[in-house]
Amino acid sequence: MAIFRRGRRDEPLDHVDELDELEESEALDDDAENRDAADEEYEEEERFNRARGPFDASEVDDDIQRIDLGALLITPVDGMQLRLELDQEQQSVVSAHALVGDSSVQLQAFAAPKTLGVWPDIRTEIADSITAQGGTADVVDGPLGRELAATIPGRRPDGRAQDNTVRFLGVDGPRWFLRAVISGPAATDDAKALALVDVVRTAVVVRDDEARPPREALPLRVPTVPTDEPEPDVSGPEHADDLRPFERGPEITEVR
Repeated sequence: MAIFRRGRRDEPLDHVDELDELEESEALDDDAENRDAADEEYEEEERFNRARGPFDASEVDDDIQRIDLGALLITPVDGMQLRLELDQEQQSVVSAHALVGDSSVQLQAFAAPKTLGVWPDIRTEIADSITAQGGTADVVDGPLGRELAATIPGRRPDGRAQDNTVRFLGVDGPRWFLRAVISGPAATDDAKALALVDVVRTAVVVRDDEARPPREALPLRVPTVPTDEPEPDVSGPEHADDLRPFERGPEITEVR
């Protein structure tokens, strides 16, 4: 019995297996085309217009005074305190925390591919991690695009259970990704979140020319304190449960 190639009646195949392999290959090609089209549509929906920030270092040329943390330049807002999370073993800065009132936003910058955004995948991974711990995580539209509104199980200092509400914001830039985590009352109060969102929006990411794998943290450093200002105070971690499952280390406080 002769088996013919699909769509052509003049090329007999000797084995049914060959036809199976051909159809499987064509099906894979069709799936790939469908995935590419879906990815393009998905990326278009996810793309956030950064015309008003956060900015890449190449996009700013002004006289605004910013706090230089290396890979991040932070623009102070009224009443803001800046705290840096340190890795004691590596003696390096892990992230920056801007505090306004009784709320805070944690900022971290990471390397990313030149064209493909990573926030959709990272957001899904964060949501899966939180729900695996018994928390909740919902994708919502926010001032910086799609974000994650989450409730993370935690405990008070006295051992009693306590749920912590946080907001995860993410912005993809050219070869970098900026993640922000808002905690405290601002996580549920849009009015209180305005100042913290402004800190994120006015942040500038300085991506160096070093080749880095996607998601590698961009290096941060302790800012230089002018001689006419007091030395930063060293304090213990505050709101330590707010960002779990992400552990925090000792912090340096700089009041601006």
